[in-house]
Amino acid sequence: MDTESLRAAVTREWDEQAVPNLAELIRIPAVTTAYDRSWADNGHLRAAAEHVKRWVEGRGLPNVRCEVLELDGRPPLLVVEAQPTAEGVDLGTVLLYGHLDRQPPTGEWSPGRDAWTPVLDGDRLYGRGSVDDSYSAYVAISAIVALAAAGGVHARSIVLLETEEESASGSLPAYLDLLQNRLKDVSLVICLDSGGEDHKRLWLTKSLRGLVSATLTVQVLDTPVHSGLAAGIVPDSFRIVRQLLERLEDATTGEIRLPEMNAPIPGHRRAEVAALTGLPDRQQPRYPLTAGTRQMSDEAVELILNNTWRPSLTVTAAAGLPEPAAAVPVVRQATSVRLSFRLPPTVKADHAARALIDVLTTDVPYSAKVDVTDVMLINGWNARPTASWLTAALETAEQEVFDGPSAAIGLGGGIPFLEMLGNRYPEAQFVVTGAVRSDSNVHAPDEWLSLSFAHKLTEAIALLMDSHARRNTETSRRSA
Repeated sequence: MDTESLRAAVTREWDEQAVPNLAELIRIPAVTTAYDRSWADNGHLRAAAEHVKRWVEGRGLPNVRCEVLELDGRPPLLVVEAQPTAEGVDLGTVLLYGHLDRQPPTGEWSPGRDAWTPVLDGDRLYGRGSVDDSYSAYVAISAIVALAAAGGVHARSIVLLETEEESASGSLPAYLDLLQNRLKDVSLVICLDSGGEDHKRLWLTKSLRGLVSATLTVQVLDTPVHSGLAAGIVPDSFRIVRQLLERLEDATTGEIRLPEMNAPIPGHRRAEVAALTGLPDRQQPRYPLTAGTRQMSDEAVELILNNTWRPSLTVTAAAGLPEPAAAVPVVRQATSVRLSFRLPPTVKADHAARALIDVLTTDVPYSAKVDVTDVMLINGWNARPTASWLTAALETAEQEVFDGPSAAIGLGGGIPFLEMLGNRYPEAQFVVTGAVRSDSNVHAPDEWLSLSFAHKLTEAIALLMDSHARRNTETSRRSA
C-alpha cells in the first residue's frame, strides 16, 4: 500500500467530510441516559445515531451498510458494516468501537464557546463530545475509505457506536447478544475511546481501572431543628458521614482500607510504568492545581500507579448542604454524598460494592438511618499479551505516522466495552487508543480535539487494519 496515498486520502476525508459533519454532530445535545432521564422523549441520542448514519449512507460507499438498532427501553446503537476487500477469504472480523453519548455541559466555558456550539480554533475543535468520543466514528469510517483509495485491504469490519457508554454501557450486552451471529469471529478489536499523555506518539492502553459509584445518605431527623435547641443532643449527620468515610479511606494518605478494593500490581505493569517514566521526551501531565497545592507524591512512578492500579475515592457531589450564604442555624435532617471509587483493573466491581454497602450499613454511629443508593458498577480490564504480527504492525505505524515509538499506559478511567468483549472473544487482539490527552478537558468545560492527531490516528488505524488483513490472508492461503 502506498502510504503517501493513504495520508493524502486521510487528509481529504477529514478536511472535506469528517470535520464539517463532526461539527454538526456536536450541536446535538446527546447527553447520556444517566444525566437525561427523559432521553427517550428528547430523542437526542437517536438523533446523534441517525446523523452519523445519514452521513455514511450519503457517501455512497460500496459494500458498506448502516443500521440503527433500538431495543425496547434501551438507547440506540449504530452499526456500520463494511464487507472485506478480499472476497472468498475468511479474515475474521475487525470490530471498531466508539460512542456518541456525552457528559452534560458542566461548568462555565470560555467566552465564545459552549458545549453544543462547535468552535474551530487552529488545530482544535471545541465542543462536548469532540474528543470523548464522537470523533471515533469519523476515524473508523475515514480509515476504511482511505484504505480503499490507497490500495489497502481490510477484513470484514464492523463499527459499533453506542449511546450509553457514559452511563456504564448497561444496554451493550443486550446488543452484543443480538449481534452475535453478525459479529462472528472477532479477531481484532480497535477501541477509540482512550488516549495518552501527548500527541507525539501512538498511546496503547494496557489496563483500565474499574468503578463503583454510590450515593451515601445519613439521616438523623425527620425535619430540621434549631441548632440552639438540638446541637449537642442530636448528632450531626455530616459528622456521621465523616466517621463512615474514615472506615473506607485513610484521610491522611488517601489509602483505601477495604481489602476487596485492593489488588496486587503485576510485575510487568510496574515495568511498563518504569519504561514510560523513562521516555526521554516525556512531559508529566499537568493539571490546573491551585497555587500552592501539591500532588499526592513527588515520584512519577508512584503517581502513575496511584492513577492506574491503586484504588482511590473521590466525593463527586453532596446534598443537604445549603450554600454558605443561605445557611441558617439548624441541625440539618440529612447529608448525602456521591462516592466514586476507582478500582484496580483486576478487582470485580460487584464484590467491591457488596463490601462497601456492608461497611457503611453495619454498626452505624448513633444508629442513624443510612441508605446506599444509585450504585453504578464498571469492571476494569487488563490486556492480554500482544501477538507478534500486531507488534510488527504497530512498529510500522510508529515509523510511518508518528514522531516516536508507541508507549504503553494504564488509564484511571473505565470503558465497560473492553471487559465485555474480552470475555466474549478471548482469542482476539485488542488495540485500545485514542485522541484524549490530559489537557483535553474531557467531562469539563472547553473540551477539544486535536485535528492533526485525529489525522495521524486515522492513518495508524488504517495501517493496522491492512496488516491484519494481509497477515490473515497469508495464513488462510497456507492453511489451504
